[in-house]
This record gives sequence, structure tokens and C-alpha cells, in this order.
Amino acid sequence: MNKRAETKPTIICISSGKGGVGKTSFSVNMAAALSQRGKQVLLIDGDLGLANVDVVLGINVRHNLRETIEEGRDPAGILVEVAPGFFVLPASSGVPEMANLSYEEQIFLTNTLEEMIGRFDYVLIDTAAGIGDSVLWFNNWARTNIVVLSPDPTSMTDAYALMKVLNARYDRKEFHLMVNSAQTKKEGESVFNNMSLVLQNFLKITPSQLGIMPLDSHVAKAIRTQKPFFLTFPDSKASKAISQMASALIAM
Repeated sequence: MNKRAETKPTIICISSGKGGVGKTSFSVNMAAALSQRGKQVLLIDGDLGLANVDVVLGINVRHNLRETIEEGRDPAGILVEVAPGFFVLPASSGVPEMANLSYEEQIFLTNTLEEMIGRFDYVLIDTAAGIGDSVLWFNNWARTNIVVLSPDPTSMTDAYALMKVLNARYDRKEFHLMVNSAQTKKEGESVFNNMSLVLQNFLKITPSQLGIMPLDSHVAKAIRTQKPFFLTFPDSKASKAISQMASALIAM
């Protein structure tokens, strides 16, 4: 892999207020879609205490970010290549203290990551759900913020809470919304429009619509086989939606 020191990668944080809305599946498949277009992509598992990117991809992890933070291990030596141009930086699972890093540990981690990401075109961060400290500082570190939500009212409420906190703490005003598990395009548009109206009324924020992911049985099938649906079922509705969203990200 050639060094890309002369350019900075696009750092994209992918979050959700609520768990179980398909954020990790979206992150994995977006990384696959971008890498298929010739991009060098790094997917960071930002759920530091309850990592699951490795589970979704079915990869065996020997080292993880916990060793970078606790032992100073070079994260470049932790990377796992999933497909050509698609690399994963795994985190630890079942380590609650990793979800509550000190300010010094956060600074150390982001500085360490900054030193090794220059070789990539895109860095995607799949954060934990909610509004924990790691979620907030990963979102602040990123240049682009994607929020995944579903038609579930609790998902919408929690997504709004996340954006409200990011706006209040870091003055974030640009959010790209991805509506997952929409039964119809009309339902997805309705979810986006409702959230957009709330954000405009209460936070004076106008979000952009990254895309709508339709309900698709191929997604669950791919998760069971621990493979990205974008690679396993390239002609599925979900894969076509991811492809469109990848195009939108590149166009940004």
C-alpha cells in the first residue's frame, strides 16, 4: 500500500442514538462498496468495549485497540485486511473500562490514529450506540457525521438526542441521515422528513439525506454467514442502496 501523506483521508463517523438499527452492518457494507471502487478504506471498530465488527465479518482477531491504548502497540500492526483495499482496526469486547477512556487516553488514541491513516482514502468509524464519551469524541474527530435511524420511534428520539448533544458540545451542524429498514421508500422519506422538521425547529439544523435502506431479507442472510451483503448479494435491493450512498459520499 502506498503512503498518501500528501492528502488527508475523509474521516466519517457512523453513529446511532439507539442500538439495533443496523449501524454496524451499514458500516461494513459501505466500507466494502468504497473499496470496490478502488478506494483504500479503513473501518475502525469504535465500540471500544463491546466490539462486533469482527463478528459481523467473521474474522479472527489476534490484537486490538486495547493493546494500542494500554501497551502502545502500533495500530498499523493490528489491521486486518478483509478484501482488497478494505481494512479493519478491531476493538475489544467485554472490557467495560474501554468504553470510558480518560481524556488523556482519548488524545493519545486519536493522535496515534492520525499518524497511520494517511495511507487511506476513507476512514469509517463504527461507534457504540448512544451518547457515551467515546461516541462524542469520535464524532468530533471525524469530518463527516452519519446518523443511522429506523422508523422505530425510539430510534428517532435517540438519534435526535445524539445530534442535540453534538450540536451543543461541538457546534456540529452538518448531519447526513441514513434511514434503515424502511418498508417502502415513502416510509423512509417520511422518517427523514419528520426528523428534518424536528432538527430545523429545535436546533436550526438542516440535515441531508444520505439514503434509504429498504427492508431486504438478504441483509439477515449475509449477517448469518458473516459476510457483507454488498459482496455476497450484489444485485439485492440493499446492495443497490449502498452503492447509491457510496456514490453520494464520493461526490461529497
